[in-house]
Amino acid sequence: MSQQVATVSHQAPPFWRDLRFLSIAGQVLFVLIVALIAGTLYANVTSGMASLGMNAGYGFMGLAAGFEISQTPIPYNPIDSYWRAFQVGVINTILVSLVGIALATILGIVVGVAQLSTNWLVARLARTYVAIFRNIPLLLQLFFWYFGVFQQLPVVRESIALPGAIYLSSRGLAFPWLEPRLIQQPAGEPTSNVMLWLTVVLASIVVAGAAWYVLKVRQDRTGAQSPRFLIAALIIAASGVLGLMVLQPFVLTVPEFQRFNFQGGQRISIEYAALLLGLTTYTGAFIAEHVRAGIQGIPKGQNEAARAVGLKGGQMMRLVILPQALRIIIPPTTNEYLNLTKNSSLAIAIAYPDLFNVSRTILNQTGQAVSVIGLIMVSYLTISLVTSLLMNLYNRRVRLVER
Repeated sequence: MSQQVATVSHQAPPFWRDLRFLSIAGQVLFVLIVALIAGTLYANVTSGMASLGMNAGYGFMGLAAGFEISQTPIPYNPIDSYWRAFQVGVINTILVSLVGIALATILGIVVGVAQLSTNWLVARLARTYVAIFRNIPLLLQLFFWYFGVFQQLPVVRESIALPGAIYLSSRGLAFPWLEPRLIQQPAGEPTSNVMLWLTVVLASIVVAGAAWYVLKVRQDRTGAQSPRFLIAALIIAASGVLGLMVLQPFVLTVPEFQRFNFQGGQRISIEYAALLLGLTTYTGAFIAEHVRAGIQGIPKGQNEAARAVGLKGGQMMRLVILPQALRIIIPPTTNEYLNLTKNSSLAIAIAYPDLFNVSRTILNQTGQAVSVIGLIMVSYLTISLVTSLLMNLYNRRVRLVER
């Protein structure tokens, strides 16, 4: 009995029913719609600005700023351009953000671990701190630190003298500081050894990194433990101190009261102090909760195994629990870092010259709202993307890799 095999011809479906074609066509259509909307908005904005006699360029940023800035980490004068004033604002924002992130991280880790302490008083104090600072708006906290605390300090003539030639007043905190030591040349401008000292420090960092890597490879091969972090830190510290002693790139200046304010040394304004303190305490409370949740997310068996091998409480937390908890802590903590950077724009409420505050002055003087707001958005976006990139790289390094 013969069997006939029927052959079925498989024909490709028409392109309007092909899922791959529909997917690509949908994406192209979406991009075209977005481009059309953006083009329409741009045309409306440019036509509106043209009717007011303005343009969307940035030529005005080369004009003289003509206004003072209370805190300038880089040389600045009112005769400098708006670009220079804008740079001062960006650097001020970066400075308060970096220091705030560092302090909030330390505070958050300490309070987060303290919430799980077996000591009743320590745990209660930590939980009370989190409950208070998480639930009070940041703007209100800034007002409290600025108007309720720092504005109540004595005037400059009656400054509170602290040990080490440190003075605290309503003008800020004045303290000794290192300034570049100028070496007078027989002919020409005076020079300093600061760059040479920085070169020595950078070279020591490279050497310390190489030593750390060699010790790590040795530990991976033989299992021999070595304090590689301590060794690397000692190499950098020893090179820096030796360079200071030999090159003498800096000279110590001490603040001295002259007429209306302190001269010499360094000064931290109460605006910066209030903003930094507010951002640190507010963000630190949220980070503390992430740390607590991360630690509690580690199985109890890890604690029991750490105790079984004889680790003490501090060693168990540092070597076993926290390294694993980082995989839980880092993602939400990255959001807190981004929020801290963006929340620094509230500095306008206490007159700290950050990016937003300085840009607002530029906007008021030039009337170029679209251009200035565009600069502000790009600046905050860049800072946030860089922060996210660094945290994502670190998160990728500590995450658990499954095989």
